[in-house]
Amino acid sequence: MSMRRKTCLLYVVSKIKKILYLFVFMINLFALGSVDAMAGIWTTIDVPGEYGAWPTMASDIDGDNIVGSYGFGHSFLYNGTSWTTLDMPGAFWTEAHGIDGSNIVGTYGDASGGQHGFFYNGSSWTTLDMPGADATSACGIDGGNIVGSYTDGFGHSCSFLYDWANWTTLDVPLTFSATDIDGDNILLSDGAISFLYNGTTLTELIMPDTHGTVASSIDGSNIVGCYWGGDGVRHGFLYNGSSWTTLDMPGASQTAACGIDGSNIVGQYFDASDAYHGFVYAIPEPGTVFLLGLGGLVLVRRRRG
Repeated sequence: MSMRRKTCLLYVVSKIKKILYLFVFMINLFALGSVDAMAGIWTTIDVPGEYGAWPTMASDIDGDNIVGSYGFGHSFLYNGTSWTTLDMPGAFWTEAHGIDGSNIVGTYGDASGGQHGFFYNGSSWTTLDMPGADATSACGIDGGNIVGSYTDGFGHSCSFLYDWANWTTLDVPLTFSATDIDGDNILLSDGAISFLYNGTTLTELIMPDTHGTVASSIDGSNIVGCYWGGDGVRHGFLYNGSSWTTLDMPGASQTAACGIDGSNIVGQYFDASDAYHGFVYAIPEPGTVFLLGLGGLVLVRRRRG
């Protein structure tokens, strides 16, 4: 083969390889965009048996364990396989709001109409009452810290932090309730406006172009909750600290995201006939296909030698 012909052939091969690299790169960009745009996996969860036709509301998740309420005044623990009813002994009604490991917090009502917070560690129940409060509700737990709200003697709703040694009223605006805690970060909401509070600074959380934002749960930099659109319909949301994503259960008339742990979100939705159900939503993991694609690029490049 002549030198000129050999040089031309090498040139053509080089051009083909560059085209292949570009082709693989574009495929990976498309795959990455597809992963980001893919709907996650939605799973309906309903308490079975006698109360299966009654509302199921999932409130929080930790690992495989989900807590919430069902029927009229009962709470549940669901581990993905079995359901356990959680009713505070002697209570008129019980609502489980938050879970961390084997520890669960929530609210119960007594026979005389009083409202109290509770802590349940899997074997024993403890009543949580803010000293001097007319009513107490425990909403979120992280390690040894519990947050919630209480009603003072003037009928004001106030937020609290309880660390098993001290009850602390949070220095935040009245009418706001603490809905969850993760490390030093606490979520606050009054049903229309929400804040992220780090013990010093309040950061307003309002989904753009909406009517009312309720932040319900926090895990790291991710926050979930619900908002009302201009049509008055309730939608779930995921906020990662910079961008907002709407979460609507397919076919649902309304959706509310209530708890998050890692890539899993739980909440409630109304179906087309306005029946209430719980759900688990698995967030798609962006970058998985992209990383596989990069591996493909590396493989192609290695073959050059």
